[in-house]
Amino acid sequence: MDLLQITFPLAGIKTYVFIPPAVAFTISFFTSMAGISGAFLLLPFQMSVLGFTSPSVTSTNFLFNVTGTPGGVYRYMKECRFAWPVALTIVAGIIPGVLIGYYIRISLLPDPRYFKLFVGIVLLFVALKLIRDARAKKTSSREESCSLSDRVDNFSIGLKKIRFDFKGATHSFSTGGLLSLAFAVGIIGGVYGIGGGSIIAPFLITLFKLPVYTIAGAVLLGTFASSAAGVAFYSLIPVNGAIAAPEWMLGILFGIGGLLGMYFGAKMQKYISEKWIKLILGIIVLIIASRYVFRFISG
Repeated sequence: MDLLQITFPLAGIKTYVFIPPAVAFTISFFTSMAGISGAFLLLPFQMSVLGFTSPSVTSTNFLFNVTGTPGGVYRYMKECRFAWPVALTIVAGIIPGVLIGYYIRISLLPDPRYFKLFVGIVLLFVALKLIRDARAKKTSSREESCSLSDRVDNFSIGLKKIRFDFKGATHSFSTGGLLSLAFAVGIIGGVYGIGGGSIIAPFLITLFKLPVYTIAGAVLLGTFASSAAGVAFYSLIPVNGAIAAPEWMLGILFGIGGLLGMYFGAKMQKYISEKWIKLILGIIVLIIASRYVFRFISG
């Protein structure tokens, strides 16, 4: 079995080569059913189980998103439920936020203890949103075919309003509102090492009143773009004379598992109740978040 062990020098850890993809596959398989990449659960695993707590853990988490999310984006495009105006607006707002989040992570949150407190607070927010959504939303199953009645079309992008049609209804929202939301989520994602989809999606559904089947693919593309920017910022831009490049091999191994997990999770989603998926995820995240916060309080 020692032959299967691999050392990651930047992270300062040693583990079996099959553990990262297996863990990422398991996490992504279930989280993708709720429209989330799973990065917000992968980060606690890296920090608490593997012992990877340097700032490079954030960029490694971004690398997981870059490798793992394209499968989900492709699926939604294939199903014609991809809202391009939403996706492009998210990308435009979230990337500058990621840059600011990068500077905050390196300059203000280098201590793992304080970073774990930040992680706990963000996870508490995500958990409450998941549980609330599980209680409020009804379950539905969707076909994989690209039905004309289910197309997202008739896009209209303006400085004040963005509009599109879906299933015979016109949906519109404030361009500036979504840009501001994406910018704020980008800052959080830049610090935490997530694309921000687990935070921005509940707002799009509850605040902007957009159908979940039109925003899931757009949010995943935003996650991909913000994560790619995060990898670049952490790898190329020094702060205080140092960069925080990802542990490339570890991130790719996680990403391979994530790519497969998101693909098969998306295929299985219609067979499992969305309500129970989000409720179980919310409880798991709530436990992890509470653990981080209580550990900080107890010293």
